Amino acid sequence: MALAKRHFDALIIGAGGAGLNAALQLANADARVAVVSKVFPTRSHTVAAQGGVNAALANVVPDSWHWHMFDTVKGSDYLGDQDAIEFMCREAIPTVYELEHNGVPFSRLDNGRIYQRAFGGQSQNFGGEQASRTCAAADRTGHAILHTLYQQNLRARTHFFDEYFAIELISDDEGAVLGALVMEIETGEPLLIEAKVTLLATGGCGQVFRTNSNAHINTGDGMAMALRAGVPLQDMEFFQFHPTGIHGKGMLISEAVRGEGGYLVNKDGERFMPRYAPHAKDLASRDVVSRAIVTEVKAGRGCGPRGDHVLLKADHLGEEVVAKRLPGIRESAIIFAGTDPAREPIPVYPTAHYVMGGIPTDRFGRVVIPARHGPEEAVPGLYAAGECACVSVHGANRLGGNSLLDILVFGRAAGLDIIGYLDANPNHRPLNSASVDAAMARFQRFEQPGEGIPVAELREEFQKVMEDHAGVYRTEAVMAEGVEKLKAIRERLDAVRLTDRSRVFNTARIEAFELANMIDVGMGIALSASQRKESRGAHSRPDYPERDDKNWLKHSLYFRDGDQLDYKPVRTRPLSVDSFPPKARTY
Repeated sequence: MALAKRHFDALIIGAGGAGLNAALQLANADARVAVVSKVFPTRSHTVAAQGGVNAALANVVPDSWHWHMFDTVKGSDYLGDQDAIEFMCREAIPTVYELEHNGVPFSRLDNGRIYQRAFGGQSQNFGGEQASRTCAAADRTGHAILHTLYQQNLRARTHFFDEYFAIELISDDEGAVLGALVMEIETGEPLLIEAKVTLLATGGCGQVFRTNSNAHINTGDGMAMALRAGVPLQDMEFFQFHPTGIHGKGMLISEAVRGEGGYLVNKDGERFMPRYAPHAKDLASRDVVSRAIVTEVKAGRGCGPRGDHVLLKADHLGEEVVAKRLPGIRESAIIFAGTDPAREPIPVYPTAHYVMGGIPTDRFGRVVIPARHGPEEAVPGLYAAGECACVSVHGANRLGGNSLLDILVFGRAAGLDIIGYLDANPNHRPLNSASVDAAMARFQRFEQPGEGIPVAELREEFQKVMEDHAGVYRTEAVMAEGVEKLKAIRERLDAVRLTDRSRVFNTARIEAFELANMIDVGMGIALSASQRKESRGAHSRPDYPERDDKNWLKHSLYFRDGDQLDYKPVRTRPLSVDSFPPKARTY
């Protein structure tokens, strides 16, 4: 049977905020755009972003993009690329206004302007008083943005392939990307989508950890596809644990609770954050708060019969504030923790939340790799944006409110840059049959009959290894053992067998593909972490407690081929202002 084929100008894999904002720019420029998503677009994980999107609109207190840039560079523990950070903070303002004009229903101040709340790590005047910079639609900001972008894409006639799973990128002998092989989940049939340019916008990989705040779809598919195409992953050791996940479950309780005036207490009812961040207290940056919670629990000051969590208090805010500003959080806490935050505190503990690393790109979304002419040469026809990408605006730690900003700014920038790429490359490159054959072999890899290891069993083992050996605190011996265990798990992947090999809506097959992707990405996280001998941002090593700018102010690159690691310099030069040199990071 012949392989079905479709042709488009641009193929976008992933229908979250980054993919849809890029698609909208392209569709509005009359490009033929295909968006492939393994779930219905409004089920993408952007829908779960609660707190808001940062932009220095100065609607509540004085503000400037330059202050926002300083906070982001400091929040990144000086590992962020300062040209990309300046670009993001400047573009934040027109990006939020464009969203508003497209119909995003932001919450309003009494004067009619967009409501902005306080969030962690945000300051006025280069580290001064707390800033209110985070534009919010109650506590459902991502939901409001994603639905608006989807509706605008329908208006612009973007072509959606809903519930299609991307199997493999197709490339030619020169490394140029020609599209991708995808599978229709409903029928199990493969489809080859040829495109002049492909954008990966597949989101994060939080499912590599057992306790996480991510949707089940966040399995690092785009990152793993890039790895197999020879693209390295950058800075994967920097994985953010959000300080306030519901204890024992992992669902997120937004930083918005602390932004509205909530605070953390230990078993003695003591508000402990002033000990760790005397100035910012509960609104210190996320890595600082996560480590403080783990430290309190380890010191025996945890709450509950097992002493294994702390409490987040919001009951002093009053029912009216909780109902108006935090309705979704209240609902989540009642359903998953059995507590009403308007009346009692919520049990919380850090949960795996966000990967700062990803597919290396420049600020226009072009995927860049070390090649003949330097550390950053663009891969023809390949872009990436959103959480799967690493423009390195987050460096070693992301500030709350900067992730929605990242996906929207760089999704938009990638879309606009692709318009220029299509003008310069108006024709499809000839298809490479060897690459198609390799992709088809991958598509058929779980067809073998016979008995073997069930997917669920290996996945559980893998997630536990990641949590035990690459969690909040990391030491040499623990990580080395973890890498060896991961190598053993990777070898056992070949023994995975499906008990159900039917074609129609076979979710077991999808889960097998996802597990293979997660194992590749997990290895990148564990190996990069085991080699970085310092503590910086979210990467915390008790055996190397200090940040080491002399030896480690550089980005790591993990190549799947031979599990190789390489490094490249941090871009410390902004576009138009003076550089912010590294200094001690205190809150």
